[in-house]
Amino acid sequence: MVSNSAVGFGLSAASMIATWVWAASFYASATSGYRYGLSGPIHYGLWGALMILFIYPFGRRFRELAPEAHTLAEVIKARHGSSSQLIMAVSNLVGSCISLMVNFTAAGALVSVLSPLNFTQGVLIAGSGVLAYTLWSGFRASVMTDFAQLIAMIGSAVVIIPLIFINAGGSDMVMENLWRLDAEQSNFFSTKAILEQGAPYFIAVLAYAIGNQTIAQRLFAVREDLIKPTFLTATVGYGAVVIGLGMLGLLALFTGLEPVDGNMNNIIPQMASTYLPPFGVALFFILVVGSLSSTADSDLSALSAIMMTDIYGKNIARGKPDPQKMLWWGRITMIVATMLGVILASLKLDILVMLVFVGALWGAIVFPVIASFYWNRITNKAFTTAVLVAVALFTVARFELAPMTGVTAVLFEFAATVGAGVVAGLMTFAFFNRTIAIIVGVLVFVGMLPFATGFLRDYTVLLSSLTAYGVSAVVCVLMSLRSNERFDFDLLAKRVRSFQDEDAMLRSGQATPAAAKTAES
Repeated sequence: MVSNSAVGFGLSAASMIATWVWAASFYASATSGYRYGLSGPIHYGLWGALMILFIYPFGRRFRELAPEAHTLAEVIKARHGSSSQLIMAVSNLVGSCISLMVNFTAAGALVSVLSPLNFTQGVLIAGSGVLAYTLWSGFRASVMTDFAQLIAMIGSAVVIIPLIFINAGGSDMVMENLWRLDAEQSNFFSTKAILEQGAPYFIAVLAYAIGNQTIAQRLFAVREDLIKPTFLTATVGYGAVVIGLGMLGLLALFTGLEPVDGNMNNIIPQMASTYLPPFGVALFFILVVGSLSSTADSDLSALSAIMMTDIYGKNIARGKPDPQKMLWWGRITMIVATMLGVILASLKLDILVMLVFVGALWGAIVFPVIASFYWNRITNKAFTTAVLVAVALFTVARFELAPMTGVTAVLFEFAATVGAGVVAGLMTFAFFNRTIAIIVGVLVFVGMLPFATGFLRDYTVLLSSLTAYGVSAVVCVLMSLRSNERFDFDLLAKRVRSFQDEDAMLRSGQATPAAAKTAES
């Protein structure tokens, strides 16, 4: 599950970049360029890169407190209890299944545009291919293949992007077709691009950085002293590749390309089939297959780790897992998850919409998770209640279950403004102390409130995303302030142990940390 937490810098950095650079990254980045013009790819690639940078200070805290952890949900259980653990585990199961769906959707779109095969056949080929090698050894297979896939992706991108640009007409074509861009698309500081793409995606990927087990798994696998250089390298690598590939969507806008069937997922495959020679198309296949495989195998590894650790190891086996049964739980999970991903991919949902939706939904857990590892007053009840209330109100705002008018709209806008302050405060807290973070958060809240009232209600995605952050933070803090509990963080390292250690303790007749915790209770 975590390769003994001793993976070196080269493999870790490559795996991190390859996992974060998935097929959806450049499909959605291209969509952003096509919809929002000059600033579109920047709003996708830059914010995604910054989120990788943002997570590493918190990651070092997680590793410091629980050096032998396998999943973040496992540490949450040791901190709070089963209900909080299951919230984390279930959110990751749902998120990773949707991620699989997105990657298989990208594969289907690629195959249907560039080959005689249809969408469904492309999805089946991608699903069975990834499952075939990941089933062998889980996370180890994922990391080993990530390295090769990243080299292939970078090599392909370096050739493909200039080739398409040149064959499409180069700078002369761009200058001749500037008229195709409307006022917002031609404005690098477009308000529309910021409010509809940049800000919602920024909020969404912040939640991805905390809530996604594929990131946490690499965080727990890399050698502890290499966390910082690994994540810094991944930040630069991701930004460069994704922003570059997103420019293909901008080129498509200049050329006047119309996506087949109105499906934005077809933009990049169409550009490749139109402007690349046969060897370029082959390189493009390598690029997309490498990117979707590297993330799909990470999702399968993450899902299996969650089922092995959080569902079987900590709940069904109650801290006394059979290693052989645990292995079968992991493998069966991969098979079932692949089947679900293939079925969901047949729905052909918009990739960009799905990414923002899942990220915003995960926003409900960001503040409670981070605060739980720094503030000893956070309780299990506060954590659980905050997440559930935030998800409920996010759903109301996102799907407009209540009319966003009058007092209702003002209340949601107030909660969303609090959420903006929370996001700013958390990002500041990653690199500075608590006092500076609180000051920044309050200043952002006070500065935004006059502008947000009467305005945010027109931007449903942004409103709902920020509401999730704001509501979870407020509920969590208020309930925790009423508590007299104080948690000893030293307990985490005692309660979260590697399964081989627990197995050895069981064989020697000693009490495991789980048994000791039960005895304490």
